[in-house]
Amino acid sequence: MFYFLSKTIDFLVMPYSMAFLLILYSLITRDLKRKRKSVVAGLSILFVISNTYLVNRAFLWWEPKSVSISSLEKTYDVGVVLSGGLINVSSLRPDHVELGAQANRFYSAFLLYKAGKIRKILITGTSPKTNMDAGKGEVMQARQILMRWGIPGHDVIVEEKARNTRENAVFSAKIIRDKFSPEKVLLITSAYHMRRSIQCFRKVGIQADYYPCDFYAMRDSQKWKDFIIPSADTVGYFDLLWHEWIGYISYKVIGYC
Repeated sequence: MFYFLSKTIDFLVMPYSMAFLLILYSLITRDLKRKRKSVVAGLSILFVISNTYLVNRAFLWWEPKSVSISSLEKTYDVGVVLSGGLINVSSLRPDHVELGAQANRFYSAFLLYKAGKIRKILITGTSPKTNMDAGKGEVMQARQILMRWGIPGHDVIVEEKARNTRENAVFSAKIIRDKFSPEKVLLITSAYHMRRSIQCFRKVGIQADYYPCDFYAMRDSQKWKDFIIPSADTVGYFDLLWHEWIGYISYKVIGYC
């Protein structure tokens, strides 16, 4: 039930959806005062979510600082990689796969493994049923890529039941307690997703350290046009961040993180 409600609420409160509904309401209502307020509110939302400067500042505030591989002082039993966007599942090929938007997650795990910072890699998350039935779930494909890159198959563990971050933590915790030390775990996921993820794992008793990757914040100086000229790409980035905020608040309310 929580899974269904979280997805429904998420859709209803997305900024782009709210802007669309406000402008639609302005076309329907006959009250001129409400019409003006709805248009102004809708356009204001669109301005904020398409403003590269403002959205970048939000990412800078939300994302944790980058961690260099060389700065990690200990070797971890396992690096846990959260799936979702690792593989482009819309274009499966019989002889190769296309990497997804968050492929940097398992690439970072590969670099950490090769640097001797993690001994094993655990990839967690489910995929659409048709892909799972065909044996082409996202985590299995990521595992196959890591093996092609030279990592032994016995060092890449998969967990294919988790549908969300809460379940990533719960199902991974069972594997970790059975095979590893809960104090020697490194969590690897996108920087924007790290706050919720690390708190979910610690909530189930896994005191993991974290290695954020796949950063969206631009840390170089921005230009005047970033504040003035709207960007369609920025709208997509803000939707990603807003989705994470809604998820974080929902998880906090229900006690998952």
